[in-house]
Amino acid sequence: MVGTRPPDRQRLRDRRGECAALDRLLATVHEGRSGVLVLRGEAGIGKTALLDYAVETASGCRFARVTGVESEMELTYAGLHRLCGPEMLDRLDRLPGPQRDALGSAFGLTAGAAPDRFLVGLAVLSLLADVAQEQPLLCVVEDAQWLDHASAQALAIAARRLYAESVCMLFAIREPCAASQFEGLPEVRVEGLPDRHARELLASATPGELDARVRDRIVAETQGNPLALLELPRGLEPAELAAGFGVPGMPAVPHRIEESFTRRVGQLPAATRLLLLVAAAEPTGEAQLVWRAAARLGVGVDAVAPAQADGLLELGARMAFRHPLVRSAVYGAASPEQRRTVHGALADAIDPGLDPQRRAWHRAHAAPGPDEAVADELEGAADGAQGRGSLVAAATLLERAVALTPDPARRAERVLTAAHAHLDAGSTAAASRLLDAADLGRLDELGLAQLERMRARIAFVAGRGRDAPPLLLSAARRLETLDVPLARETYLEALDAAIFAGSLASGRGALEVAEAARAAPPAPGPPQASDLLLDGLAALWTEGYAAGVPTLKRALDACLHGDDLRWIQTALRTARELWDHEAWLTLATRAVQLARDTGALTVLPLALTHLAGATVLTGDLAATAALIEEARSITTATGSPPISYAEVYLAAWRGLEAEHARLAEEIQGDAEARGEGWAITISEYSSAILHNGLGKHRIALAAAQRARATGETLAWVIPELVEAAARSGRPELAHPSLQRLSELARCSGTELALGLRACSLALVAEGGDAEDLFREALDRLSRTRATAHLARARLLYGEWLRGARRRLDAREQLRTAHEMFLSMGVNAFANRAARGLLATGERVPRPRVETPSRLTAQEAQIARLANEGLSNQEIGARLFLSPRTVEYHLHKVFTKLGIGSRTELGNVLPGVVANGAETERRRP
Repeated sequence: MVGTRPPDRQRLRDRRGECAALDRLLATVHEGRSGVLVLRGEAGIGKTALLDYAVETASGCRFARVTGVESEMELTYAGLHRLCGPEMLDRLDRLPGPQRDALGSAFGLTAGAAPDRFLVGLAVLSLLADVAQEQPLLCVVEDAQWLDHASAQALAIAARRLYAESVCMLFAIREPCAASQFEGLPEVRVEGLPDRHARELLASATPGELDARVRDRIVAETQGNPLALLELPRGLEPAELAAGFGVPGMPAVPHRIEESFTRRVGQLPAATRLLLLVAAAEPTGEAQLVWRAAARLGVGVDAVAPAQADGLLELGARMAFRHPLVRSAVYGAASPEQRRTVHGALADAIDPGLDPQRRAWHRAHAAPGPDEAVADELEGAADGAQGRGSLVAAATLLERAVALTPDPARRAERVLTAAHAHLDAGSTAAASRLLDAADLGRLDELGLAQLERMRARIAFVAGRGRDAPPLLLSAARRLETLDVPLARETYLEALDAAIFAGSLASGRGALEVAEAARAAPPAPGPPQASDLLLDGLAALWTEGYAAGVPTLKRALDACLHGDDLRWIQTALRTARELWDHEAWLTLATRAVQLARDTGALTVLPLALTHLAGATVLTGDLAATAALIEEARSITTATGSPPISYAEVYLAAWRGLEAEHARLAEEIQGDAEARGEGWAITISEYSSAILHNGLGKHRIALAAAQRARATGETLAWVIPELVEAAARSGRPELAHPSLQRLSELARCSGTELALGLRACSLALVAEGGDAEDLFREALDRLSRTRATAHLARARLLYGEWLRGARRRLDAREQLRTAHEMFLSMGVNAFANRAARGLLATGERVPRPRVETPSRLTAQEAQIARLANEGLSNQEIGARLFLSPRTVEYHLHKVFTKLGIGSRTELGNVLPGVVANGAETERRRP
């Protein structure tokens, strides 16, 4: 925790609104809640003064403060490390194991695999919350636009999940700024002072009287910028100010302020200027390091006095410039040779065993031209950055290594490595820019093939649609004679991309890729899970289910017993398409657990979405909603795009027509723009479920037909199409699909597949054959965990019995179906069963609603996890919340449910049925 000087009250003229916002925020923190605010504005507009005001008035608070430095943006977690400091880092042992390891690895305190950057953000949240348990905490981040990417992302994640931790986070961002990590957080735009207050501030900084016209011109041209009003007139006489600041061609106000600081620095002794340059070149401002480097340049400790006397530099454990523009002015005024000399001295002053990344960074800035030794050192530093989880820093260091590589062939190789790092960091634009600007003519054949693959992967990551499959296919073909394992991986990527693009893929899509993959060389060694997936999917697409299913079952078994998450989405889709609900559930559960254990939060939302989809069929819609909420909490915290597939699927089963329509419209609009045919298929399939439940079978039939047209392999839609066709009086439309369904069910061999086949055949059969098929369906489905489909089979059987005028038998099936649907919260199908019961002459009592508990989705999720025995810390780790926030929500849960402890949750939760954003406790 570091201190700061009291705020300059003159700079707070007419800042009542901003100060009031800060006062409210600090009051909230003292009440036990958290708050976040982003101050945006141009340089010198008063953001620093407002931050100083917050620190000065935050009585009873501990605080930490850090300033982003533009030159530090390449150094992994440098800003975050400085903010946390020794006092916070001493608390690492109090964090949950995965979080402790992630943060320790990020800061280079412990050895280990590269931490997931989102897990680091969660660890920061836990660390801040732990500090705030003893005393409210104020975190101040100035010039946040210049934080290194990893630090900015971690702090933004923590800021988005603050709630009841007594933590206040303030960020100041200089505009204009392209950084997006802090978008969406509460913000205040700091504008220039009104004319009256600007005139007062100008008068306080100007000796003598100014002509009113000159004064008004200066106020207008500085646009009320407080630092400009204070700094620009410094040392000038009224006569020198007579022209105001309106000289044609003059730079913008921030640049003029920087020029003012440059003039002030230029009047200092040479030794002082050199010391300031050393301090400006070292982003951390660590005083001991600056002094060691200065000593190597022959600068003594007495050189600091003139800078302190002029108010440009503050000396403590760190050397802090009065304003970030002072640093910019000092560094900008130095010649290239002076900068190289200073960076060289700093590199020599750093122990390479303690901070190799920073030393390599300084050596790179000290290099006068290409230097292979420095490029090698940068490459090693990039490996270290990647090992600490900062892919952005690694990519930046590698790109700098490219510039310093003298050999053209080696430089071309490093271009590929750097572009790959940019792609892994999610920056397709940076990867493309690097590839487009580089001379890659020296690459060998393998390098050129890898280049083609990289361009294809960039297209897939950037668009995820129709353009990627043919590009990946071309790269895979080129790699066949050069690197068989990589070629096979690329074929699987191409096939995955083609299936994802669906009907929107270019060319013949998945079939074309599958034909090429079938002709590719076999795996050179024992087949891995990815090899089995490729061979099985290629056979399925080219020769049919019978040819592909045996290999795909082996692939699923390999995935179930492996720890590789790279192909998890492909495996999960395969399990679903094989009608293997048990494998789908088990594999999704394992994927979720692996992602949680390893902190793979880029994979976890997708795994949770698949698990939610599989859980819907078990009939536990409350658990499904909880999984969706957990996935949403991660994407919200990380700023990732939301994944809506499970949401639209759940809305369909619940019969929420308006919500489904909204979600489907969003999904289809995005999917068409990106060429993601798979998303459109899922949307249409869920629409068929929804409208079959609502009894709108003609609409369901049209949706099912569209789903079949867009998704050749989506077998799950066939039962929806058959039911809709039969109930619409168009059974002839079901027959082609029934033939396909029978083939798939025989190949799959699962009880679920055979049960759905029997039920679908029963819908178009006649007489005793229909009843035998319905009974077979009930028998097979009762041996699965697909409770939702079992209930639907009972509903369809009951409707058939009613049509056969067997009222008593019909009532038994319809009553059971009705009770099952009600217990699951599948309301549309429940209403359909109720209508059938009424038609048999049986009175259906309306469910009696007892005291609505009105739990939010997040409260319901926390309550379920607490009932499962998870501690507050474990719940927080899963939901991206601090233990204190979990405790706060649990208290609200207890109040709403009328209970007093966790032990009573089990008595009320089984009767809590999730319904949209709320839950209700019901009894039949």
